[in-house]
Amino acid sequence: MKTATDRGISRPRHLSLTVLASLLPFAALANDPVALEQQVITATQTAHSELSAPASVSVVTREELEKRPVYNLADAVKYLPGVHLNPSSAYGRQEIKIRGLDSDYTLLLVNGRRINSRDALTSNYANDFDLSAIPMAAVERIEVIRGPMTSLYGADAMGGVINVILRQPTNQTEAGVAYSYEHPTEGDSGDSHKTSAYLSGALVEDKLLGNLILDTTDQAAWQSDQLRLAGTDAAEKRQNVSAMGTLSWILDERQSVDLDMSYREDDRKARWNNAGAPQPLTTNVQEMDRWTLGLTHNGRWEGFNTRLRYYYEDVELMDDSQLMTNMRGAKGDVNQTNHTVDGQVSASLGNQLVTLGSEFRRTELTHNQNLGADTEVDQKAIYLQDEFSLGDLDVTLGGRWDHHETFGSEFSPRAYGVYNLTDNWVLKGGAGKAFKAPSISQADASYGVLACRGLCTVYGNPNLKPETSTSYEFGTQYQDERLEAGVMFFHNDIDDLIVTETTRLVFNPVLGRPVPLRSELSYYNLSKARIKGYELQGRYHLNEGLSVRANYTYSDSEDRETGDELDYTPKHVGNIGFDWRALPQLDLNLDYQYTGSQMVYVPALANSERSDAFHTVGIGARFHATNELTFNAGMNNLTNEKRDEVAQSVDHILMGRTLFVGFSYDI
Repeated sequence: MKTATDRGISRPRHLSLTVLASLLPFAALANDPVALEQQVITATQTAHSELSAPASVSVVTREELEKRPVYNLADAVKYLPGVHLNPSSAYGRQEIKIRGLDSDYTLLLVNGRRINSRDALTSNYANDFDLSAIPMAAVERIEVIRGPMTSLYGADAMGGVINVILRQPTNQTEAGVAYSYEHPTEGDSGDSHKTSAYLSGALVEDKLLGNLILDTTDQAAWQSDQLRLAGTDAAEKRQNVSAMGTLSWILDERQSVDLDMSYREDDRKARWNNAGAPQPLTTNVQEMDRWTLGLTHNGRWEGFNTRLRYYYEDVELMDDSQLMTNMRGAKGDVNQTNHTVDGQVSASLGNQLVTLGSEFRRTELTHNQNLGADTEVDQKAIYLQDEFSLGDLDVTLGGRWDHHETFGSEFSPRAYGVYNLTDNWVLKGGAGKAFKAPSISQADASYGVLACRGLCTVYGNPNLKPETSTSYEFGTQYQDERLEAGVMFFHNDIDDLIVTETTRLVFNPVLGRPVPLRSELSYYNLSKARIKGYELQGRYHLNEGLSVRANYTYSDSEDRETGDELDYTPKHVGNIGFDWRALPQLDLNLDYQYTGSQMVYVPALANSERSDAFHTVGIGARFHATNELTFNAGMNNLTNEKRDEVAQSVDHILMGRTLFVGFSYDI
């Protein structure tokens, strides 16, 4: 990727890569600094190295993705600092939490464009369809920003941003196929098959380039004796088929037009323990078809760059689940359509790099069992960012004005500084404000979502206020050719946090099953919440063939009204990994993850209980048989770790030991 300077834009001086202060005393062992190949663009929408980026940034490369069985974004980012995967359904779905905030506060982007189907399928039993919307075979790298980025991206970016950068068409012909198989050694069934194919090349040399990615996953449902009701699924059955393609038309040395399209068929089926009672045993079937179309014009002019694009996303959902059919006694038929038009100009003005952009988004939602009528919501925004240097201090100032047609206008400012102590060592920190408007399901009184395992209904509340937050972070980072080290302290105050009312389930002797004290619930604004903590991370290359990487996140969360700890927010999460080139053709890796104790909400008690800490170990191997052919194998949850009785009581089951094997062939 070209830097801003390569594109003809002068910019503040940039440095090297990432991160961890607890290892900084070892810096004396390192050699001379090296130039970085890795660039990130999500933090400012302009090119930076990880070290110079005005944010807490982590990058997952394609090489790292190929080491492990990765089926969706959650699998791809689970070992990063500040990231916690939370079970968000009773049958194996997950959500990504960044710095203690739920997945609703993590903005998912593909090449800088948001993907969103949460209004089509939203419930206490999760929606990770967006996490699975991008075939991993199409991914070049993943950039993760920890901390709010509302000043650039608007609502939904209060917790952070995950930006998936796709593989771009190449002038040279490239092709490849890959297959992997995963088998649980504990429980019943659960086998998974994943196949992908990739083709890229020039249709007209140096003028018209294209690529095509195909991806399929067939994962059987998995049962475990840890479940309270025999016959239910700890992990649902999934069948996915994806096709994604890009055409890049190079008009001249300054202009290009990109057209990309994708289609994904994502079918899910699970048997689950409805209401936690011995009966009924319910089968949930959800089938989602997603079409996307993007058209982008990129201009690289003398002293400034431009981008103008349109993005269309259409989501069709057939929902034959207890969550839906209990509402009106019929299958759900839901359609969500998203239209986005945005434009951006980055220009060099003296020693400043100024970025000006605007965005218009329209969400259209039809629902045969919810909403009084078809719903349409418009949002528009304008943002401005200025990057400049004051001696050794690189400063980024930005602000975004958003207007939501229902909830009015919000302004989100941000200021960040990176102070260059040396060419390898920086101090960085900043502050900003962020907001998140209620979703359609949260704000529309006619939109009902089943809860209490099917016994209650949560209706929207039109009196909700947007959530707002004020965040601060400060830390230091160091990088050279052997050591990467950093520590970052963060503090996030949240006002008007949107939460769901709860009710207690009590046993009814006449009906012979638990029933709720209240059957109709709603959302409300929690006055104040606070999450603060710190992240440590680093990597040390012991020699050319062996390196160790580690990170640790401490999070202290609190409901400021009650003083209680927030649910599903462990105080301690840590990761340790080893990468070893044992032979010229053989790479080995080991990953250990510790997840500390956390509060888990138990519906039958209408209360939160503490669930104990747990840990997992994974090992993997890659054998390069030839330049084109690679085999890989390994094991997840090597120690067959199980979660405690509190987690098992709500069917949050950790998948047992699994074996995986696979191969890839690239030409």
